[in-house]
This record gives sequence, C-alpha cells and structure tokens, in this order.
Amino acid sequence: MTKLFRAALLSAALLLPAAAAHADSFSPDQKAEIGKIVREYLLQNPDVLIEVSKELDKRQQDADNKKRDGAVSSNAQEIFHSGNDLVAGNPKGDVTMVEFFDYNCGWCKKGLPEVLSLVDEDKNLRLVMKEFPIFGEDSEYAARAALASGRQDKYWPFHLAMLGHQGKVTKAVVDQLAEAQGLDMKKLHADMEDPKIAAVIIENQKLAQALAINGTPAFIIDRKVIPGYLPKDDLAATIKDVRASGGCTAC
Repeated sequence: MTKLFRAALLSAALLLPAAAAHADSFSPDQKAEIGKIVREYLLQNPDVLIEVSKELDKRQQDADNKKRDGAVSSNAQEIFHSGNDLVAGNPKGDVTMVEFFDYNCGWCKKGLPEVLSLVDEDKNLRLVMKEFPIFGEDSEYAARAALASGRQDKYWPFHLAMLGHQGKVTKAVVDQLAEAQGLDMKKLHADMEDPKIAAVIIENQKLAQALAINGTPAFIIDRKVIPGYLPKDDLAATIKDVRASGGCTAC
C-alpha cells in the first residue's frame, strides 16, 4: 500500500461521520469491496488505528480546551467566589487555585499532602475546594456532611479527616469521623437535609459539565483547567506562570 493510500485512509477515518451520509451512493458490491480493502489494510497496518486514535484525542482535547476557556470566563464568579465553598490558604491571595474533588477519589487522597504543602509554602495562594461527588451515594453523603459541618465551623478538620482516611469513605465512616471531630450529630444530620446543601453540589456539577470536567481531581488556576492529578511542582509552576504573566485575569 502506498503512503498516499495510507493518508487517504486516515482522512477517511477522521471524516467518517460525513462519509456515512453519502453511503447510499455506493452499491452493495462496492460497499463490500471497500470494507474488504479497509479491513485488510488495517490488519496489515494496525499502527494506522493508533494514529487515528491520537488525532481524535487531540481534536477532542482542543475542543475541550476551547470550551473550558469560554466557560471560565462566563462562570468566573461561581468558580472562584461563589461563597458556598471552603476557602483555605490566604483568603486574600493574589492567585486562586480551585480543586474539584471526591472523598473516595484515590488520586485526590494521593494529592492531599502535596496540596497542603503547596498552601503551606505559598503564603499568597488562595485555595477553593469544590465538593464534586462522583463515586456514588457514599460520596454524596460525605459531601453533604462536609458542607453541613461548615455550619459548625468544622469543615476544614472534618474535610482533612475524610480525605485523609485510608479506605472507602462510607456513610458509617463519615459519621465516625464526624463524631471524632466533635460535631453535633443531630444538627449535622438535620443540616445535611437542607435543600441549600444539595443546591451547592448541583451548582458544582453544572460548573464541572460546563468546564468539561468528568473526573477528580481537577484543578483550575486562573484560566487554566487541569483535569486529573498533577504533582505539586507542576501546580506550583502553573501558579508561577500566572504571576509572571501579570496575575489573575479570571480568579
């Protein structure tokens, strides 16, 4: 097979949805012959599938980045200053880092010491925590409990206890950790049922959808959206870049 045919095949694969619209212009015999040629070529050259996959991933990433940039601009107030989220570090810091997380997210747990170390070392960093439960009922229960604990001024220690817990954070674990933090359990459970608590989680879910965030952790540093775990040094480098370019334009 020639390089020209290979390039044509790659183009055809990328334009498959458009090509499908004209499929009726081929006879059944022509369709069968085309299918046979493509199948044989792919079996002999499986690396083409890797090329196609990489190109599709790149296009999807570019589309997501474009969507995220627009979403950060149009939702900046809700992302960085909603008033419903925990703010740690320096409340008046010159750069804000937002983290979407789940108490049952292994990578969130792995990154906790690094995020805490970053906040401890960077005295001008403002950290915003977004409750984003995506791992089922236990995670949602934990998120509601965390938000409700804020009404007893216990969010931060309770948050650290749950995110630092080794193993699954079940409903029973949430209650055990809440009691260990000295929370009034009757008040906690009552506050957890307040529709305003659920509304915060719904708002975060809508923001995540707008930002093309599908998992945890996910970080937002000014206009840069970072899906997935990122080591401390890389987070620090991104913060440094924001400052070097003149400071926050969205946060």
